[in-house]
Amino acid sequence: MTLPAYLPLLITGVNGVPGYNAFRHFHSQYPEHVVAIRPTRYWPLRGNGIIPLDIEDVQGLAALMKTWKFNSILHAAGSCALKSCELNPEMAYRVNVQSAKNILKIIGDRTIRLLFLSTDLVFPGKSSGCYTEDDAVSPVTVYGKTMVMAEEIIAREYPSAAIFRISLPMGISVNGHAGAIDWILSRFKKNNPATLYYDEIRSPFYCEDFNSITEIALENKICGIYHLGANRYLSLYQIGQIVNKVGGYSPRLLKGCMRIEAGPMPPRAGNVAMSNKKLLAALGFDPFRKWPYHENHVPDKHDWHYDRPDHNVFYPELIHKYLYRIPIAC
Repeated sequence: MTLPAYLPLLITGVNGVPGYNAFRHFHSQYPEHVVAIRPTRYWPLRGNGIIPLDIEDVQGLAALMKTWKFNSILHAAGSCALKSCELNPEMAYRVNVQSAKNILKIIGDRTIRLLFLSTDLVFPGKSSGCYTEDDAVSPVTVYGKTMVMAEEIIAREYPSAAIFRISLPMGISVNGHAGAIDWILSRFKKNNPATLYYDEIRSPFYCEDFNSITEIALENKICGIYHLGANRYLSLYQIGQIVNKVGGYSPRLLKGCMRIEAGPMPPRAGNVAMSNKKLLAALGFDPFRKWPYHENHVPDKHDWHYDRPDHNVFYPELIHKYLYRIPIAC
């Protein structure tokens, strides 16, 4: 079998949702040629291809590069914990900015394919959303500000890299309570309420589509900044409605509010929905399926999740069937 030219592949941030799902995808195909690193403190995450190594450990990264001689890197490491970043800007800089510098250090003068994951939260939010790559960034959080810094460093020092601003990756998490779906589920499973915002709008996407786009990008030469998200824009409250209803949980567990009602800490962006037209033009086709895939899983009113017709059955397993994964028949 002829191996793709992008192998060996290093994936950072395997403890995050996009990194974990990308690792599972690529490692299942090429188990001897794909490795991922995770923080050393994150001991429950282990297995073939997973290496305990902190992204701050430049010497350890250099040794890993020397051993594996990577042809490509998917840099997905970072901290998107908004409150933690606000309370500890030094940590946010170290994990989000210094990590990007460390990756560039180990690349050195090598010709390596680099994909870097940024975020839609580089934008503050506007009523119309639909941000393009030409719109000015103006983040309202420390997290967003550090990601802008990392973007600028990557773009300036390694212009052949592709920078993907991603929204909400819809896939399983390692610990069962990270990522949009799992955090909401972690509340509902314990019969605890989840309060989500009416006026924070995102561009969620299936991790399976993200994996396909990543594979294509590793094999071609697209570079610069691209917005990676599907074309169905949803509020965090609507996402909560979907998880609540499809999973068959009590509708009373879902609460909603405006961002201003939640207080100043951490600051929240508004409508940061992104246009993906530039990415679609670069790929030559539209790889995205809308999340959720089925139209009858899309809320159309404030109390949509209370409507449970007798002929429809909702239960937790349907979340795995329809919300974590694109339905098989599709």
